[in-house]
Amino acid sequence: MERKELIEIVHQTRTLVMDEANSRAVTAKGTADFVTKVDFSVQDFLKKILFREYPGIGLMSEEQKENEIGPDTDTWILDPIDGTTNLIHHYQHSAVSLGLYEQGEITLGVVYNPFTDETFSAAKGCGAYLNEQKIQVTDQTDMLRTLISMGTDPYEKEKAPENFALFQKVFMECTDIRISGSSALDLCYVACGRLDTFLERNLKPWDYGAGSLILTEAGGKITDWNNQPLSFDRNCNVLATNGRLHSYFLENIVND
Repeated sequence: MERKELIEIVHQTRTLVMDEANSRAVTAKGTADFVTKVDFSVQDFLKKILFREYPGIGLMSEEQKENEIGPDTDTWILDPIDGTTNLIHHYQHSAVSLGLYEQGEITLGVVYNPFTDETFSAAKGCGAYLNEQKIQVTDQTDMLRTLISMGTDPYEKEKAPENFALFQKVFMECTDIRISGSSALDLCYVACGRLDTFLERNLKPWDYGAGSLILTEAGGKITDWNNQPLSFDRNCNVLATNGRLHSYFLENIVND
């Protein structure tokens, strides 16, 4: 499976997303957790193609009821629409995220924003790209000059005091903070140098599957908040940096 092959497959979802983006068919899965007709349409479309072209590879997807992954099981990791709340509100910052998990690691990743027509992609050991232009992380080491993205963990609002205390701590040490509503795009924005760091609690494997490879292939670093490799069989607190800032965040921000 080649990187450009996967890009071609993901690009086929653009018409689906653009045609159905105005649909009001929204279902609440939980607190601040929604699914739309577009999520299901993209998932079903990609599932059909992937299972036909690459039989024997499993699928883990946000809108699929049963999701299991093992270290020896090749699996597609899909978020059909990362940033569903943005989509519902016509805030055009959402992405289709598809990664290939092989032998315990992500080996291919594509994150595609159909609204901006930006495609972030990577293959293991071959670098990371934005629309076929090679990308790399920033070399920023001065916290006071950093732009940081954070997530609010909206599904567990009872943790708001703890979360926003962390926001305040970061805000006092950086240039500014952004909240985008799409973790997949946040990871890619760190990869291409638009951001210096992204962190959020309680992300699911499809939130960071493809983006984690794109980031590391661009020279960045991604771990959980204990500096351990991310797991793909449970949720993780995610820290993604340009690499140079990683130790600082671990020692002074998330574990202080």
